[in-house]
Amino acid sequence: MGRAGRQAVADHLPRLRQDWRLDFVVVNGENASNGAGLTGDHAKGILAAGADVVTLGDHAFDQKDMLQFIETEPRIIRPVNFAKGAPGRGFGVFEATQGRKVLVTQVLGQVFMKRAFEDPFSHMEAVLKRHPLGGLVQASFVDVHCEATSEKMAMGHWCDGRASMVVGTHTHVPTADAMILPGGTAYLSDAGMCGDYDSVIGMDKAEPMRRFVTGMAKARFSPSLGEATLSGLYVETDDRTGKATRIEMVRQGGRLAQAGPA
Repeated sequence: MGRAGRQAVADHLPRLRQDWRLDFVVVNGENASNGAGLTGDHAKGILAAGADVVTLGDHAFDQKDMLQFIETEPRIIRPVNFAKGAPGRGFGVFEATQGRKVLVTQVLGQVFMKRAFEDPFSHMEAVLKRHPLGGLVQASFVDVHCEATSEKMAMGHWCDGRASMVVGTHTHVPTADAMILPGGTAYLSDAGMCGDYDSVIGMDKAEPMRRFVTGMAKARFSPSLGEATLSGLYVETDDRTGKATRIEMVRQGGRLAQAGPA
């Protein structure tokens, strides 16, 4: 989320990658550029910090240069159900350590979203059927970008046993429901933002509070620039089955990390 979030990734991810011996890292860059979308330069910075893949979301092309950049950078994944003819790809298979193959895909929800996106479940059916666990891929990652937690949970259970992990993004607030579902899929309703939590979902507090209290706008929203917390999810999987064997929430630095170890 904005400059603070990019800085948190730059500050913490290289160390975590080394200390935790991470095989594969996915970063959601949906709001990394001034809180709305992602520029090509900022995408390069996130990849250079240690991300293997960067996912987008409903603001995928708010930064216009992403329309061209995504065609040249296969490690950027936009929502698979964004729109017919949208540039870029909605999924990809990437190589992790020791030659292991990882599927990464992102899908947008429909409930409470500002525009009607295509059915997320039929799109996910096509992707997962084409990339079965234990076959072409050793692990698969689903970023479900939704407003409603119920829709995220439905997607998690619908993918259970067919994806290694289903992780929610979009609402900027980490949830406390990290678990391994009965079929072996790791699940979390929302990983939370990498950003300044002394804010209103990453935005400087003054203008959102004014609008809530008075119903009137005075200025544009701007990302909060205080120390950010890097929020996310750590998952271990079985190479043979692709199913999750361990799941832990991640909080590094900033205000949210002061609440306790994670």
